[in-house]
Amino acid sequence: MERIIKIFVTVICLFCLIQPARCEQAMSLSTLVTPQRMNLEECNRLFKMPAEKLFYFTIAGINANRFTVDEIQTKTGYILFTAVEKKFLASIIKIDNNRSILKVTPADNIYYFQPGIVLNLFKYIDLNSLEPLTQLPARS
Repeated sequence: MERIIKIFVTVICLFCLIQPARCEQAMSLSTLVTPQRMNLEECNRLFKMPAEKLFYFTIAGINANRFTVDEIQTKTGYILFTAVEKKFLASIIKIDNNRSILKVTPADNIYYFQPGIVLNLFKYIDLNSLEPLTQLPARS
């Protein structure tokens, strides 16, 4: 019985030590909405999908986050949108048939903004890219 109690106490202690380290890795809500200096590397992301598919996911992610789309250019693959009264440029760059890069940069080139704008857009694409795109049936 004494051995079981020691094992139980050891497991509880290990859990208490591991839990704070795991919480520090994820950004808190206040960190995501507080403006801060962002690096250009944090605004770029490589996705394993064709550029056209990433373009559609980016538009859907902007809409899902309730940002305002100001301009869409399908030929060059960019979207100009407004989030929290600041304009951003989302550029899709094709690498090859199965990989493309999404760059979300501020239009005024001042990298002091809420990181949640970019991170939530990337997270939306990550979560929904697992589902295949389907074509809606034509209206009759």
